[in-house]
Amino acid sequence: MTLKLCVLTPNRIVWDSEVDEIILCTNSGQIGILPNHACIATAVDIGVLRIRLNDQWLTMALMGGFARIGNNEITILVNDAEKGSDIDSIEAQQTLEIAEANFRKAEGKRQTIEANLALRRARTLVEASNATSEQVGAFK
Repeated sequence: MTLKLCVLTPNRIVWDSEVDEIILCTNSGQIGILPNHACIATAVDIGVLRIRLNDQWLTMALMGGFARIGNNEITILVNDAEKGSDIDSIEAQQTLEIAEANFRKAEGKRQTIEANLALRRARTLVEASNATSEQVGAFK
């Protein structure tokens, strides 16, 4: 038995196919979803979505949104998403270094909040781009 996973951004469909299992970052922590999971709706945090498909783990960087799970269908609507395999790891690392520097230089509450958000996004891109099948399996 499989799950129907659909990941959407306001501009495009990022993923729309059957999967065996996912691990999703929510605002209250990670949750694993297998077939016949209880129906829930949840906020999705900035983080890495882990997808098991044919005994292989894939990653996707999610930039916050909402998910609905029910009847073996998962719909995830996020602000932005990028498949780990599509992320340039060198560019992601450079973005992370810039975000870290901007966070250290941030002054005032607003700048600090914005810099922290950019830092979380950059870390997520690096994590999604660097994850291997063995590393993802270790999160289970």
